[in-house]
Amino acid sequence: QVRLVESGGGLAQAGGSLRLSCAAFGRTFKDLAMGWFRQAPGKEREFVSGINWSGTHVDYLDSVKGRFTISRDNAKNTAYLQMNSLKPEDTAEYFCSQGTYIGSQYYPQVWGQGTQVTVSS
Repeated sequence: QVRLVESGGGLAQAGGSLRLSCAAFGRTFKDLAMGWFRQAPGKEREFVSGINWSGTHVDYLDSVKGRFTISRDNAKNTAYLQMNSLKPEDTAEYFCSQGTYIGSQYYPQVWGQGTQVTVSS
């Protein structure tokens, strides 16, 4: 059984940066895809970014393309989400997930507990 622990959230000003980390414990990390989702108050959880096991395939929500970068370090069992040029509309609870890609579609299977990101204008 795997446990995912997010860190790195907090408060940032518009235009600023934050880096989220997701550490995986208890299961082989390197063979599985990782993804980040977010959920703002009153809204559904949405896919933000995903990365396959080798790091050779990544994809992003259109609104974060060019601003966010997903990466992973299999030696450290950790995935990252570098968020630059933050906007107030990026404010949400961010969730790490472990899952699989079927074709180009990412399917989450295990969730972390989330970390809050708040961007002030």
